[in-house]
Amino acid sequence: MTSLTVGGVEVATYVVDPPLDVRLAPRPYLHPVRTLAGTVVTDELCFDHPWHLGASVTLADVNGWNFWGGRTYVRDRGYTWLEDHGTIRHVGPETLLWRDGEENTVLTERRRLSAAPAGGGWELSFRYALTAGDSEVVLGSPATNGRTGGAGYGGFFWRCPPGRAVTSAALGSADPSLALTVDDSYTLTFRGLAGDDRWFVRTDEYIGVCAALAYEKPLVIPPGDTLSRHVRVLVQDVVA
Repeated sequence: MTSLTVGGVEVATYVVDPPLDVRLAPRPYLHPVRTLAGTVVTDELCFDHPWHLGASVTLADVNGWNFWGGRTYVRDRGYTWLEDHGTIRHVGPETLLWRDGEENTVLTERRRLSAAPAGGGWELSFRYALTAGDSEVVLGSPATNGRTGGAGYGGFFWRCPPGRAVTSAALGSADPSLALTVDDSYTLTFRGLAGDDRWFVRTDEYIGVCAALAYEKPLVIPPGDTLSRHVRVLVQDVVA
């Protein structure tokens, strides 16, 4: 584990190599993430979706492999338990390998995290770049596999603790930013959509935000090409 600090305050723990069941799609993630006042704003191993792990990069369909965790959405069958889970592992300070269930490398990732004071709170900078090997890589989602209702999740995903939340952007929006306020206690402002990305947001069943890469249609990374994203999250305490 490593930590991010702002002004001497520890604001996030980065879990590098979690010892998790493969069905949870083990991957590095940030948790707990805190406001400067100490309020925890991420959740992990949640009772409803145990594969939700703080803040992470996670995709439901990468060339047919599940790097999200849990059941896989299968067209005309719905969510089904399959032996199709992948893992994401650090192999260097900023290098990660996305490996399928047969230990083949599907994607190579470069990742850079940092934290800095901003807006009376602090801002997380989360850069990631996914590079395909000799063959193209197709990124999908339950929506691209036939699920209706805006289930186009997959990409940078942030799970919050339970609470009452309001958001500035609707499900499927392409707004430049999305602000989420929980329990009148803290606000998270997300930025970083690119291309055809969309905001996947939940505030009822659970509270979560995803900068979704394949919200409506699959996203193809050609052989040898790199897909890069820079997501920024402003973390602020709500001052009464």
